[in-house]
This record gives sequence, structure tokens and C-alpha cells, in this order.
Amino acid sequence: MYQLEEPIYFYLLFAIPVVAVLFLLVLFWKHRTQKKFADSNLLRKLSPDRSTFKSILKISVFCLAITALAFALVNPKIGTKLETVKREGVDVVFALDVSKSMLAEDIAPNRLEKSKQLVTQIINSLAGDRIGIIGYAGSAFPQVPITTDFSSAKLFLNGMNTDMVSSQGTAITEAIAMARTYYDDEEQTNRVLFIISDGEDHEGNLAEIAEEAASEGIKIYTIGVGTTAGGPIPIKRNGVLQYYKRDENNEQVITRLGEERLMEIASQANGKYIEGNNTKEVVEEVTAILNGMDKKEFDAKQFTDFKDQFQWFLAAALFLLIVDILLLERKTAWVRKLNLFNEKE
Repeated sequence: MYQLEEPIYFYLLFAIPVVAVLFLLVLFWKHRTQKKFADSNLLRKLSPDRSTFKSILKISVFCLAITALAFALVNPKIGTKLETVKREGVDVVFALDVSKSMLAEDIAPNRLEKSKQLVTQIINSLAGDRIGIIGYAGSAFPQVPITTDFSSAKLFLNGMNTDMVSSQGTAITEAIAMARTYYDDEEQTNRVLFIISDGEDHEGNLAEIAEEAASEGIKIYTIGVGTTAGGPIPIKRNGVLQYYKRDENNEQVITRLGEERLMEIASQANGKYIEGNNTKEVVEEVTAILNGMDKKEFDAKQFTDFKDQFQWFLAAALFLLIVDILLLERKTAWVRKLNLFNEKE
């Protein structure tokens, strides 16, 4: 386990391409200026010790020094002490719809990114709870098992996309069935499942599976993302729009928020439907729901002691700067004597 104390200093890495571009401009300027006074053969005879390779080597070492210095300022910390601590909370599982309809941009930036923002902000508002994440489209898949490691959960959440499931559809029944396996603590009385979806094309016997979940003490809350007016489904490649999805009749598909379906699922499992367009309101409502539940005490292992690692990167930066200072731009004598490139006639 590691921590980054001051990640803002990673912005120093943007200095590297700036330095590289300036270096190339200087090289170009030197080359053009020298050509005004003599041709390349004469210049080689006038300055036989001049080495372009050594100049490139010097700037490369300097850029490595900047990189090491940036990491030193960020100060990575490595966990060295793992302890079992007492926590109180609720088991919360998020089932995120990653079907193609979630690419619709009727809510900015699109339904899927909005859903990921909602889940991230909800996780940020949690304290002693345990969380898990499931993704689903034509089938369901486990993304994050039940855990107290919120940082890792958010990392995996950010990587979710519509290409994770090859088969399209909305297998919400599979997602609910998988969520039932996440709650591994039999003594936990409060089990919560949040389904984040646009409510389109839900398949299977939802009423039956929702009732079974409710009988196991699982409360299902649905969060609808999208608008009832709907929008087309853009298909992009590397961020560039290629086309909008069309049906078998070659007509543009318009996907709309299916609130009624989401309300039905929530009502069958003693939960509630939440409109997901306003992030702040969603987080406040979810926080109020979880705070109103009884918290169960459980043991969780976590790192309680972290050691600074900046000194290694600082030492590397100083070493590289010293090497850069001592590294001269003229050719190395013993290398020149080897005549590796048959320069001597």
C-alpha cells in the first residue's frame, strides 16, 4: 500500500517536453547559423571535438533529474505497519450499467461518466462502510469485491467502460444475483445495493429476483441517469465521433431514461428511486439513507504507518544533476581513439 503526499507536484513533469522542445530549437538555430559561415566538412575540421550525441545525452540526463525531483516533491509513502482496526458501517454494493446506451450525452459529459462521478462522490462521503462494485450489460461481472480500500475501488471504477462486456443488453437480474454473493458477513443486518442505470431494456424476471434479495435483507436503491427526452448513442474512436447507433431499419436509435422500471425494482426490494442528475442532491440523499441505518462493528486490516520515500528520489536527482554538470559536450578521447565509425582516413 502506498500514498502520494503531494501529487500536485507531478505537474513539474510538464517541464520535460518544454525543455526538449527548447533544446531542439537551439540545435536547429546552431545548425542554421553555422551553415552561414562554413560547410559541414570544414566545420568538422575546425571543431573535431564537437559532439551532438553528448549534447543529447546531457539534456536526457537533465530531464531524468527533473523527473526524479518531481517524485521527491510528491513524496511517495509506503505502508509498513498493518493493523486490525475496529470499524462501524454498512455493506454497500454499487451495480453500474455499462451498456452502450450509457454513452448517450443527454446528460454531460455522458451517462456513464456521470454515473462514475456519482459513485465516486458517494464513496468519498462514506466513513466506516465496506463497498463493492459490479458492472453489467449483457452479463454481469465483479469489478471490486467487498472491501474497505476506497482508493483501490475508485481506481477500478474509473477504468470501467462500455467495452468491458462484449454482449449487449441490460442483465440487471444477473447483477442483483451477483450482489447477493458479495455480502459475506451473516451478522450484517444492513445490506444496500445501489443500481446506477438509465433503466433501458432491463431483462429477466426483475420482480422475483428483487423479492429474493429483499428476503435476504438487501435493500435496493436505484439511481436513474439520463433524461426522459433522451438522446442518440454516439460511437466514438479515440474520442472522435464515428457515427450514431442505428437499428435494423437504419434509423437512429434514441435512448430514454426508463424511470418506471427503476422505480419498480426499488419498490420490490424495500428501497427507493433516486433521480441522478444532480450530484450534490444524490450524495446528500444517499448519506441520509446510510446514516439512518444501524452500523455493524467489524474488523478491518489497514496500514497505520507509512514511511517517506522522497530521499531516494532526491538522491537520484542530485546524482543526475552532478553527472549532467560533469558531462562535457565534446567527444570523449578514448572513444574517439576506438574509431568506431571509421572517421579517421
